[in-house]
Amino acid sequence: MERFKAAAERSAVMKPFVHRVSDRKDLLQACWQFTGALPGWKGYINTYDGYVHSANALRGVYRAARSNGVRFFLGEKVGAVEEVVYENTSRGRRSTGVRTKDGRVHPASLVVVAVGAAAHKILPELGTNVSAKSWSVAHVRLTDDETAALRGIPVVYARDLGFFFEPDQKTNLLKLCPMGGGYVNTDPASGVSKAPEGVNRFVPYEDELKMKELLRQTLPHLADRPLVEKSLCWFADTDDSDFIIDYVPKTSSSVMVMTGDSGHGFKMFPIVGRWVRDLLNASGGQQPIKRWRWREPKPVNGETSQDADVSWRVGDIRELRDLSEHPMKAKL
Repeated sequence: MERFKAAAERSAVMKPFVHRVSDRKDLLQACWQFTGALPGWKGYINTYDGYVHSANALRGVYRAARSNGVRFFLGEKVGAVEEVVYENTSRGRRSTGVRTKDGRVHPASLVVVAVGAAAHKILPELGTNVSAKSWSVAHVRLTDDETAALRGIPVVYARDLGFFFEPDQKTNLLKLCPMGGGYVNTDPASGVSKAPEGVNRFVPYEDELKMKELLRQTLPHLADRPLVEKSLCWFADTDDSDFIIDYVPKTSSSVMVMTGDSGHGFKMFPIVGRWVRDLLNASGGQQPIKRWRWREPKPVNGETSQDADVSWRVGDIRELRDLSEHPMKAKL
């Protein structure tokens, strides 16, 4: 917590908005809607921060791109990329485009792969540099009045329980995410965690307990509501939480990868596009930011690729196959 606070205070713009909260009285000043006991809660509030409605942000970019002539190929077959297509040249392997599930090849002089946890399916050469990792997401359905009452609340992040923010005004859904080390889906053959096919429409029972406890301590009138629209949300993790934004080796600079969001990529949404532009314009085609360069995958050596993890997460990493949504089967 102190590291997070210090990081915010290093910004001259942000520092005046960062305030310590030491007890329940301070917390109620920051969020009067709390009616729970808030036992032992302390930390800080950064009133410069907020949240972004991701679906609406993506819709806005989609509309802007369409108006500027960008073509989208959407759908289970038409829009699903199966593989990058290559040809051998006198200078080595070079991409000629991508093939989608309908068998069509879309020609391209440059392929940019930015597909989150699905990156291994298109670029297996990522190997152990990236691990697909997931966390639970669930919602509580509110009434119109309850949604209105929570409008404008700060993003609430309790390190050992989880986080939530103001509910969606259109759907009346309050989104909850429990914290923990995350879940992986390790391929026994390669030792690399890969995102499973389809959507995992459940959350582990112990995560439900965390989300209920988070509500009990903050908004207890919601703690007994059923959790709805439950799923596991998959990210592309790197062991140091740094991005990989670079040309893929041995592709003659015809394939670029943007990956390693590690659960914190979306906050960069307004500026992420310029990183591609900067790399395209970089001297000698080299990524100017050293920590974002391609690194050769480390050998597994009997350990799975998720064994190393970033220090800001708390909790054990578990295998997807070991999870249960039922209390009698949960391995606590």
